Amino acid sequence: MDTLVREGDQKRSISYRKDKCVGCGICTDICPTEALKLGPLVPIARGLVDMDYVNSDKDKCALCGLCAASCPFDALEFTINDVNIKDNDAYPQWKHTANIDDKTCIYCKACETACPRDAITVTRDLPIRSKLVSGEIEIDEETCIHCGICEELCPAEAITLNKENITAPEISIDKDKCVYCLVCKRACPVTAIKAACRTCSYGAYEIDPADAEISGNAFIVEDQCINCGWCQEICSVEAAEVSKPFEGEIDYIEDFECKGESCHACMDICPCNAVSIVDGKSVIEPKFCVLCGACAKACPQNGIIIKREKINLENVRSKSWQKQMDKLSEAGSK
Repeated sequence: MDTLVREGDQKRSISYRKDKCVGCGICTDICPTEALKLGPLVPIARGLVDMDYVNSDKDKCALCGLCAASCPFDALEFTINDVNIKDNDAYPQWKHTANIDDKTCIYCKACETACPRDAITVTRDLPIRSKLVSGEIEIDEETCIHCGICEELCPAEAITLNKENITAPEISIDKDKCVYCLVCKRACPVTAIKAACRTCSYGAYEIDPADAEISGNAFIVEDQCINCGWCQEICSVEAAEVSKPFEGEIDYIEDFECKGESCHACMDICPCNAVSIVDGKSVIEPKFCVLCGACAKACPQNGIIIKREKINLENVRSKSWQKQMDKLSEAGSK
């Protein structure tokens, strides 16, 4: 979809952000002039064709901005005199959000791993290992037979045996890596290793909390986030909080015979990783669904129904715009 610009009393421009579009068809559902059409969703989602999900008829487009205002993913950008209407208080504003509380976050990176849009970045500064575990270890070179058992068993790969000089092999311990687990000491067949874990001798690992502190930062790239809720669901300390653009439910038509493994169009296009194939049928997990409707648009059997009960879009001042946006509560069922 090419950028469309028109000059006049106001310079109006609408541009399409391919990387943000999910193929939901919300813009096509509410366009008052039917200037927007969806492309072949499934082939595009599968990478079989290089096309945009949305195409426009420039002769029909009135540059009203309704499509951009209603897109919950910011895939359409509408500007008036080079000012984005998202920054204009006179235009509708989406109220869906996603936040991670740094005070609660433990920087485990579970949310970063789970995010289907790579919208979360977690950086962390780990404590110095020597402050968490300490001890003493040494190898009696006169007793050591250089068998290499300690090197093979060391879980921290702290022991190195150099046999380049067959008559005088060398063995060394990297104390920056050693965790004083005493595996090497117990395994040595000639008792050549002396080791003690100073930390373990306390019994309860009485470490100064400051020494074990993990600091960091977790942030969400708003431009990439689609408020699917994966971060909130997977967070073990409830540091992530998400509110979605729509409230409602997703269902299947009565007597729907899903093709499952032989189709999986819904799974391929879902931007939220909310669809999986279970026992040969598609299963949509409501916890991760944003009710965008992409799966319903892609289903070749029209078997998916999107029921939107609430649209978290505020400040819709135009009655004509509100009338068009009300269609979103009906869209998706085809």
